[in-house]
Amino acid sequence: MKGKNLGAQALLLNINPRAFYSACGCHSLNLTVCDMAKTCGKAKDFFGIIQRIYTTFANSTKKWKILKDNIGDGLTLKSVSSTRWESHINSVKAIRFQISDIRKALLQVADVDKDPKTSSEAKSLANNELGDFEFVVAIIIWYDILAAVNLISKDLQSKDMLIDVAIEKVQGLITFFKGYRDTGFTTAVEIAREIALEIDIDPAFRKKREIKRKKQFDENPDDVLDASQSAQESFRINYFLPVVDQAIASLTTRFEQYKSYEKTFGFLFTSHALNSLDDKNLRSSCSSLETALRSGDKSDIDGNDLYVELKLLQDFIPKEKNMGPIDILNFLKRLNCFPNATIAYRILLTIPVTVALAERSFSKLKLLKSYLRSTMTQERLSGLTLIAIENDILENVSYEELIEEFISRNARRMSRFC
Repeated sequence: MKGKNLGAQALLLNINPRAFYSACGCHSLNLTVCDMAKTCGKAKDFFGIIQRIYTTFANSTKKWKILKDNIGDGLTLKSVSSTRWESHINSVKAIRFQISDIRKALLQVADVDKDPKTSSEAKSLANNELGDFEFVVAIIIWYDILAAVNLISKDLQSKDMLIDVAIEKVQGLITFFKGYRDTGFTTAVEIAREIALEIDIDPAFRKKREIKRKKQFDENPDDVLDASQSAQESFRINYFLPVVDQAIASLTTRFEQYKSYEKTFGFLFTSHALNSLDDKNLRSSCSSLETALRSGDKSDIDGNDLYVELKLLQDFIPKEKNMGPIDILNFLKRLNCFPNATIAYRILLTIPVTVALAERSFSKLKLLKSYLRSTMTQERLSGLTLIAIENDILENVSYEELIEEFISRNARRMSRFC
């Protein structure tokens, strides 16, 4: 069952779509980036600066032409999305790889624009933001982070994504952030220094003015904080580490539901995982799955029967090939003698990784339920919604056969009344 089918069922059964969002991987990634952007004041200000740069050029066609003349056929500036945080990669990428050209365009706008406010804004962005080494380091860090998150988000939205593959990708993303926490900052600083030399700015972190205070007579020198902490180390501790640590914590917390899926269905993910279980562990896994699928006094499967079927299936499945859940389900259909195992694998394959397609299904309502169709019945609305959602299946339907069947039914009805 695909994501759009889930959305269609929820829509036709009058189920709140938020019930499907709790397990959506893309929503969880989106909220993870949102959490990262709120970790500290500098992280919040960063995306505000990105939006200010875009707004400066987008306010008029003349300023946009100045931008295009400087970047040529390069990446176009994008507005910062207020909802899809992982799509911020498009806004950051254009500045990350064209910071020199964009800075020149801002200085040119500051020179030619007659509006003092606009001229001052453009000059401030060129000198104070793009001319600040901290901002250059920050844009490299955020590009690395958003590129990794966006890559996984795109993969999770694929139609054939399975829950076991999604778990591996999310675990890989967590591993990436753990490694990036150790080496990412040093690499970002080195790249930022090369860019700083290219755009002719000081490749050093801005030192804050040291606040002098009166020393108390009974004060222990060991209790005083180390005032000699470098500006670079301060940036790493107060900016870089909170953002990356928040990413690791959010991913671990928001994808905790995936761990419960893995604990319940993990022994069914691959043929190698199934064959690796001994009798005791296999029986325990079947019993746990029966309990998880139980509702009241009824369960979708019988744990003891499932154990017998899977024990026999271990001898049927080829040992040299590692089969996935779809391959195993097709194998079971050909044999047609493993009812409980077939149900278990069907349930496994219906777990939604993402509901991006389901969201698009709900968006069909505003196209169908218009003011001109205010008196539409529920049956007609459900029919039109199903047609709109499953339009790819509808393209393969033979209309001529349906028309002929409809005419033949009417002809029989007419002869009955005559």
